[in-house]
Amino acid sequence: MKVPTHHSRRRCKGAAAVEFAIVAPLFVTIVLGVSESSRLFEAKNQLSVAAREGARLAAMDRTGMLDNGVTTNSKIESDIQHFLTSNGLPGDQASVYIVDPYDHTTTFDLDNSANDLKLFEVRVELPYSALSGIGGSTTQDWNLSAKIVFRNARAVIVQ
Repeated sequence: MKVPTHHSRRRCKGAAAVEFAIVAPLFVTIVLGVSESSRLFEAKNQLSVAAREGARLAAMDRTGMLDNGVTTNSKIESDIQHFLTSNGLPGDQASVYIVDPYDHTTTFDLDNSANDLKLFEVRVELPYSALSGIGGSTTQDWNLSAKIVFRNARAVIVQ
């Protein structure tokens, strides 16, 4: 029976160091990827909730809810941005679009009585660079977005 010598123990330690050097970067990359993915998933969820709550408010009877000179569209946009900010996202960098659901280039005026009972779409977009601490080029930035289609029904709030 051969007793391990000091030289063979050093070889085992060297092999462990090499294995760690190979596995550690891969492990760290996976952990950071999972962390970033979960942050993006949570941000996407918050965008969806913000769009839904904004559209729900737009579909309600807005009598007495608006200050003088404030349109429903600007109120919804402001409320969505404040909602995102209160949930830890940069709401001031969010873009809110209230558009026709069939023609996404046409703004839908919620205050126009001709649009009563018509469908409208609320879309909220937030650039990835606003969520990531890494920064990077804004010329090739992509947006995280959520949208919902509602009916401009002006439902009366029951108390």
